[in-house]
Amino acid sequence: MGGKSCFFIGHRETSEEVYPELYAAVEQHIVEYGVTEFIVGHYGGFDRLAAKAVIEAKKTHPGVVLTPLLPYHPAERPVAPPEGFDGTYYPPGMERVPRRVAIVRANRYMVDHVDYLIAYAWHPASSARELVEYAQRKQQIHIQLL
Repeated sequence: MGGKSCFFIGHRETSEEVYPELYAAVEQHIVEYGVTEFIVGHYGGFDRLAAKAVIEAKKTHPGVVLTPLLPYHPAERPVAPPEGFDGTYYPPGMERVPRRVAIVRANRYMVDHVDYLIAYAWHPASSARELVEYAQRKQQIHIQLL
């Protein structure tokens, strides 16, 4: 990863209603904070909306890169980059992580290695909320809550 980077975390059941605020956050991160790289999961509603927002922003900011996070080894579960994406990212060292915690560990890896986090995590008993709390404890990352 190079340049300023941003990761997304949110709930699987996120409604389309959050999209305008999410798109505005993506624009703000590009224009005001200089983010050129966005990394997003691909397992739920929020991830789909985040990817949609970045793909739309790429139309006016061609230097922006969008990458899906792969929690499972690509040799085990090959994933071609979806349309609008610029490759895939599998965090180093994940080969030894048990499958049952792979998504959580990959998400934590991203929080440990990006500059910004855009989050939609309102449900108190969720892994998305736990990741936001983890990021807040670290105090080394700028977090924008939607």
